[in-house]
Amino acid sequence: MLRRIALVAVPLTLVVPAVAVASGNNQVEISATPQPVEVVPLPCFPAGKLTLGMTNTGRKPTIADLRVAGDVALTLSRHQFSSYLPVDQLVKAPLEVTVPRGTAPATYSVDLTVGKQHLQVPVVIKPVPARDNVLLGEQAVASSTNGNMRLCGGVDGNAASEQWGASGWHDNTKGVFPDTYGVDFVQPTTIGRVVLQTLDSTKYPAAVMGVRDFDVQLRNNDVWTTVEEVRGNTTGRLVITFEPRAVDAVQLVIHDSNDHGYSRIVELEAYAN
Repeated sequence: MLRRIALVAVPLTLVVPAVAVASGNNQVEISATPQPVEVVPLPCFPAGKLTLGMTNTGRKPTIADLRVAGDVALTLSRHQFSSYLPVDQLVKAPLEVTVPRGTAPATYSVDLTVGKQHLQVPVVIKPVPARDNVLLGEQAVASSTNGNMRLCGGVDGNAASEQWGASGWHDNTKGVFPDTYGVDFVQPTTIGRVVLQTLDSTKYPAAVMGVRDFDVQLRNNDVWTTVEEVRGNTTGRLVITFEPRAVDAVQLVIHDSNDHGYSRIVELEAYAN
């Protein structure tokens, strides 16, 4: 005997966590520190650094999109900060602010917006400071740069090996030499002394991880001249002096490191005498 079975459709219910979307409400507070942020108009001078913050003052977790905009003179490292926000917890994100070389001293602003909430952060462009170290903040050039490092890390004024990773430079061609690192000047600059700080810390001594063999070269009218050849180096800080001359570029040509891996520079400096 054939029996019929009746099938009854039962609605499927999905359980979704209660999350509000902060698109038009006032439950997210915006913050930014420091205020004002100061910027120097040099390509490799340390950027003006802001810490952006969002705090959910509502009763439920929320998702928020912080829009970041600035005056046309400013270059911003990000234009949006999106995050899940638990209740009453500050969630932070970094923002770097730079300006092109030659930007006149003035006060600009970065505008932060979440829904109807708005915050304007002043950005003060400072004059270029007097510098004995003529490489400080100038445009670095390199044969390659490891993705974990910054091209400008070797001329940003931070010569502390203990902060390796936050600053400094190394190439991206492990075990392949030569590597080059230096600075191109926008106008002829007099140099008579070059100072190299290679990696040298308690954890990573120069004799193990530092630059071993390199040449110091100066360029004038597209002609490179080697003013010093260093071989077998095992120290962290080296000072190379020579007859002062006006040049349009300076570079290290690195032939080997003490671990035969990467070329590592914490800071490269140059002085007129």
